[in-house]
Amino acid sequence: MTASMAEGFAVPSTGQLRTDVLSGLTVALALVPEAVAFSFVAGVHPLVGLYAAFIIGLVTALVGGRPGMISGATGALAVVMVSLVAQYGVQYLFATVILMGIIQLLAGLMRWGKFIRLVPHPVMLGFVNGLAIVIFLAQLSQFQTPPPEGAVAGPHGVAAGQWLSGNALYLMLGLTVLTMALIQFAPKAITRIIPAPLLAILVVSAIVIGFDLDVRSVGDLASIKGGLPQFSIPMVPLNLQTLEIILPYAAILAAIGLIESLLTLNLVSEMTGTRGGASRECAAQGTANIITGFFGGMGGCAMIGQSMINVRSGGRTRWAAVSAALFLLGFIVFASGLIEAIPLAALVGVMFMVVIGTFAWRSIRIMARVPLSDSLVIVLVTIVTVMTDLATAVVVGVIISALVYSWNASTRMRATISIDELSPDTKIYKLHGPLFFGSVESFNSLFDPVNDPETVIIDFLESRVVDHSGLQAIDALAEKYQANGTTLKLRHLSRDCQVLLNKAGQLVEPGKEDPQYGLAVDYSIRHGQLNAGHQS
Repeated sequence: MTASMAEGFAVPSTGQLRTDVLSGLTVALALVPEAVAFSFVAGVHPLVGLYAAFIIGLVTALVGGRPGMISGATGALAVVMVSLVAQYGVQYLFATVILMGIIQLLAGLMRWGKFIRLVPHPVMLGFVNGLAIVIFLAQLSQFQTPPPEGAVAGPHGVAAGQWLSGNALYLMLGLTVLTMALIQFAPKAITRIIPAPLLAILVVSAIVIGFDLDVRSVGDLASIKGGLPQFSIPMVPLNLQTLEIILPYAAILAAIGLIESLLTLNLVSEMTGTRGGASRECAAQGTANIITGFFGGMGGCAMIGQSMINVRSGGRTRWAAVSAALFLLGFIVFASGLIEAIPLAALVGVMFMVVIGTFAWRSIRIMARVPLSDSLVIVLVTIVTVMTDLATAVVVGVIISALVYSWNASTRMRATISIDELSPDTKIYKLHGPLFFGSVESFNSLFDPVNDPETVIIDFLESRVVDHSGLQAIDALAEKYQANGTTLKLRHLSRDCQVLLNKAGQLVEPGKEDPQYGLAVDYSIRHGQLNAGHQS
C-alpha cells in the first residue's frame, strides 16, 4: 500500500477506532431503508440497492480521496435509472453502471476532479441548503401509508401515499421527536462513549419492541435477507446498438455521481478541517461502480446524509466507512431479522437531525450583507436542487456565477490618462483591470486614435491580458493608430503577450518590470499567422 493509499487508513487510537466502528454501525443502520427505497425508485430488487451500498461503500472507503466519507446507492442516480430499467431491464442497468464507472475512472486519471474548484461558495451554500430540504422531504414518505403499486416517484424518489392520522401519526411523531431529543442531549446527559444517533436508535427500538408498539419498521419496506453478491457479466448483446442505448445514461449518471461526490468531499473537508483528493475520489468512484456492475449492484456515489451522520458521530478515518460497509453486509447475510425490527421513526429522527446540521443557517444571516448576485445564486441553487436534482442545480449556479463575474470584470476595465511631462506630444494610458473577451468593448472605448497626439503609450502594468480576444483587441487597436500615423508603444506586457502579438509585437518596449504570467491558452506563430495551440 502506497503512502497515498494509506492516508487515513492507519490504525487509530483505541478510542478513535471504537468511535469509528460505532459510527459505522450507525451509518449502516441508516443506509438500509434508504438503499431499499432507492431500489424501489429505480425499479429493481432491494438487494440490488443494498449490494451497491456495500460494494461502493467498501471500495471508496479503501481507495477514495476522503477518509470518513460515505458512498452508496443514491436517489439522484435512481431517478435517472428508472426509465432505463423500465424499457430495457436490469441487465442493461448493470452494463450502464460499468460504463459509468469507466467514464468516472478516466475522469480521475485525467485529473478532472480539480475543476470542482470552479464551484463558488454561494453555489456550495445553495447546494447544502437544497440538499437539506431534499433529505427532509424524502423522510415525509415515512409519515404516509405505503403508496399504491405503480405510483410514480417524485424527482428525489418520494412517491406519495395517504398521510397517517390519529394515534398512528401521534406515535410516529412522538418517537421521532424522542429520537431527536436523545441525539441532542445524550452526549451531555448520558454518555459520549456511544455515538448519539446509535444510542437513540437502540433506545427507541427497545421501547417499541418492549411495549409492542404498532409502528412501521424497516421490515415493512422489504425483506433485506440475502447472500453474498455474486460475480456475473451483464447479459446484454455486445454491439453498437447496446452502446447507443447505455452511453447517454452512463454519461449522465457519471456526471451526476461525480458532481455530488466532489461537493460532498468539499463539504466534509470543510467540516473536519482537512483536505481531500478530488481526482482520486473520481477514480475511486469509477472503480467502485465498475465492480458494482459486475456484482449486481445499481451503482451510486457519495451520500451526503450518511456522510454527515458519520462526521457528527465522530467518524474520521477510513475504518468508519469500512465498518459501515461490513456491517451492512452482515445485516444482509446474518442479521436481517433484527434490522427489519428497527422502527422507521428512529431512522427518520436521525435524518431530521442531519437536516438541521446540514442546512447552512448562516447563509440566511449573510444574505443581506453579500452582493445581491451572490444572494440570488444561493436562493436559485436551493430552488433548483429541490425542483430537479443536485447536478443540474450546481451547473446552473456555476454558469450564473461565471456570467456575473464576467460582467463585473468587463466593467472594471478603465484607464488613467496623462500627458508625458517631458514630451507634451506623448499621451499615456495606464490600464487597470483584466483584458479578456468580456472587457474588449470597454477597452476599445478608452482610446481615441483619431484625436490622440503623435505618440501614444499604453501601460499594462496594472492590467493583465487573459485570452486571445485580448491579444486581438491590442492588434486591432495598433492597426488603427498606425493608419493615423500615430506612434504607438506598449509597455509592461508579459513575455507571452510580446511573443504572441502579431501586428503589434514590434511595438512592445521590453522592460525589467514586465510581469510574468501565462495566458489561459497558448498560441503558436506559424508562417506569420496566429494559430490556436495546446492548453497551458
